[in-house]
Amino acid sequence: MNDVPSRNIDRWLGLAGIVIAIDQISKWLVLAWLQPGEVIYVAPFFNWVLTFNPGAAFSFLSDAGGWQRWFFTALALAVSAWIVSVLRRHVGEFRLSLALTLILAGALGNVIDRLRFGAVVDFIQWHAAGFYWPAFNVADSAISVGAVLMAWDQFAARPAGHGPAHPSQRK
Repeated sequence: MNDVPSRNIDRWLGLAGIVIAIDQISKWLVLAWLQPGEVIYVAPFFNWVLTFNPGAAFSFLSDAGGWQRWFFTALALAVSAWIVSVLRRHVGEFRLSLALTLILAGALGNVIDRLRFGAVVDFIQWHAAGFYWPAFNVADSAISVGAVLMAWDQFAARPAGHGPAHPSQRK
């Protein structure tokens, strides 16, 4: 049995573990330093602020009454399982594997929060000219960077003979 693909996925899963650890350590530090709603000015465009988001991105469904906690947890776990299955088939494709790994790590980092606190811990706040971006965290950043990398991978030119760019069209 050839264990090279297994070792390759182990590297990607190890990277996901590192990103999850960074996410959770950053949240632990913020929870130790800040009170909910407290704002610490860092720069003219950046604050630290502790918030708990029971919804999804941009507080989608944050006031839905509690069922969303379990819905988003189940959804993230299902997507994570799917990502691992896709990752197993494409471990040699660096950009796609990195994208999937970052999305996996971000999803699981936020699942940990939902299970521990019933909401996602957010603490990074960008702003400019009186406009504020919703607070986010390391896991959210990993998901965003992973999504950009995945889009880049889908639109990147492939050398002849390397097959289609879309994972569903790959064999």
